[in-house]
Amino acid sequence: MIPVSTTLTSPAAVRSPGFTRYAWGVLAWNLLVVLWGVLVRASGSGAGCGSHWPLCNGEVIPSAPAVSTIIEFTHRGMSGVAFFATAGLLAWSLKLFPRGHRARKFALASFAFLIAEAALGAGLVLFRYVEANASAGRAIYLSLHLVNTQILLAMLALTAWFSRDPGRPPVRRSPLFLGALCAALVVGVTGAITALGDTLFPVSSLGEGLRQDFSASAHFLLRLRVFHPMLAIAAAIFFIWIALRALRSNSSATARRIAVAAVILTVTQLSAGAVNLALLAPVGMQIFHLLLADLLWISLVLLTVEA
Repeated sequence: MIPVSTTLTSPAAVRSPGFTRYAWGVLAWNLLVVLWGVLVRASGSGAGCGSHWPLCNGEVIPSAPAVSTIIEFTHRGMSGVAFFATAGLLAWSLKLFPRGHRARKFALASFAFLIAEAALGAGLVLFRYVEANASAGRAIYLSLHLVNTQILLAMLALTAWFSRDPGRPPVRRSPLFLGALCAALVVGVTGAITALGDTLFPVSSLGEGLRQDFSASAHFLLRLRVFHPMLAIAAAIFFIWIALRALRSNSSATARRIAVAAVILTVTQLSAGAVNLALLAPVGMQIFHLLLADLLWISLVLLTVEA
């Protein structure tokens, strides 16, 4: 009797290009949801549906909505699509991959963090951490929200990543790369606080903004935002250094491509941050700045498991 090849029959060798494409699509959709959330915050539309959740101003579909209501209701609708898309990703992974498969584990984690994301989003409305609320509670809550969002994006990215190469050996994580991820989260949190300060306390010139930042009587959100550029520059130097280390090491061709992407995104992100500051944080620039930050975060996550 001729033995059957375990490469062909082993459940660990399951590969589905369709699943991988769908997983990347779910990640892309969640990115759009995150970016639309910036529009909600920057346009002051967080209370567009009042203090009601999941209803909008007490209605399933708002009648005669204002612009702020349309913006907020659209965000809720997009979040609903993200919920069902991620639930579908989990269901497909449970059917396709065997127990213990990394794509299956990360799909489950993705759904768990998406539920947490929905709960945090609801809390913003129910606790009224919207519009002109400039409390410390809102700053802390937004920071938690951002960290959860970043972890959600990481879980979705890893679901797609590990579904494409099921035969990979376990990853040996480097403390340097894990440190880069922590640094990225810290910079992201300070960026969220800075963006909140820019929204609540707009200025007419860069000089006026700098005077606010260093004024002893300034609101704490304004006094905190001065730390973001300094931390961003320090983190950028760190990201470029570890990416160059990955390029010089015996990493795979894929890891080297990710490292190059991380360097490009880091430099572009720093440039976008400078432009955002010079233009006094217009909404479009805030969205673009966050998009670059999320793409850089995903590249660092992938570099951590690949380099």
